[in-house]
Amino acid sequence: MEGGIDIEVPAPQCQLSSALVYKLVSHYHQYTISDSYTYSPAVGRGTGTTFSTGADGCITAIRVWERANAYISGFQLRYNQIWSPVCGVAFANPQEIELWEGETIVQVSGKYNPSNYVYMVVFVTSKGRFLTAGQPFKVSFNFYSTNPDTELRMLSGCFDRNGITSLGAHWGSENNGNNPAAPY
Repeated sequence: MEGGIDIEVPAPQCQLSSALVYKLVSHYHQYTISDSYTYSPAVGRGTGTTFSTGADGCITAIRVWERANAYISGFQLRYNQIWSPVCGVAFANPQEIELWEGETIVQVSGKYNPSNYVYMVVFVTSKGRFLTAGQPFKVSFNFYSTNPDTELRMLSGCFDRNGITSLGAHWGSENNGNNPAAPY
C-alpha cells in the first residue's frame, strides 16, 4: 500500500521528478512547501501526457469518467466554483461528488494494472462520504497524507488517448484551512 510521504522521495513511475512536483505545487501562492506537504507517488504505467489538477482555492467537487466495466478514463476537480480542465478522456456521464462546507478529501485509494490503466478510484471525505468509480481489478493502492491537518490539494499523473495510465496525490493545507466555498 502507498501512503503519503515527504517530497524527497525518488521520482514516481510517471516520470514526474521531485523538482517538477515542487514546481507544480509552488506555482500556486497558497501552497507552502513545508513539513505539512506530502506527496503520494504515482502508481501505474505512466505513459502518455502528464497532467496536474492544481488551482487556487479548495476542492469542492470531483468528477470521474470510466470506460464501461473497465478502467478510469478521466478526472476533473472543481476548485471553489471553477472546474479544472479534464485530465484524460471525458465521455458519457461521470460519477460526481460535491463536497459539503468544511468537507475535504482525506484519502484516495483504488486499483491499477501495472501494464496499462488505473481501473478504480475511491475518494474518501473527512465526513465519511465517498465517491467510487471503476472496476476492482489488479493491484491496490492507498494514498493519504502523513499529516492529519492536510487534505487533497491536487492530482497528478499521466493519460493516453484511452484513459489514466498513472495517478499520484498531493496533500497540503490552504492558508485558512477550511472549505468555505463549498456549495453546501
